Amino acid sequence: MRTIIRKCNQEDYPKLVGIWEDAVRQSHKFLDEETISDIKSQLAPAYFPHVDLSVICSGDTIAGFIGLSADKIEMLFISPEFHGRGFGTRLVSTAIGKGIRLVDVNEQNPEALEFYKRRGFKIISRDENDDAGRPFPILHLSLD
Repeated sequence: MRTIIRKCNQEDYPKLVGIWEDAVRQSHKFLDEETISDIKSQLAPAYFPHVDLSVICSGDTIAGFIGLSADKIEMLFISPEFHGRGFGTRLVSTAIGKGIRLVDVNEQNPEALEFYKRRGFKIISRDENDDAGRPFPILHLSLD
């Protein structure tokens, strides 16, 4: 099946929110229902409009998405049904080609950390809390 990366549009937002929730429920076991609900409610109105969003499609189906800002990956989520098929790698490679050098990862998500390490990212610092002040340690990674 043909795979393409294209710019996201607002009509894609509901699908992206669903992908985000499915992926988070699989990989972010440390988040409680209240936190998931809070973040989910902010995706389309507060987060998506402030990043350069692209989707990766398998045929006509959106398999995942990436959000970029300046030289940083702000978000990368692949639908669990498409995990392990190279969609995340392709999005990250495309982002690196655009000059992306930074990404943050929840410390409690070791699979994501290993994913980025395999692509050359290294831990450069750590914060005890996430950007919203929640007690979820964040690892800051860089290619350099």
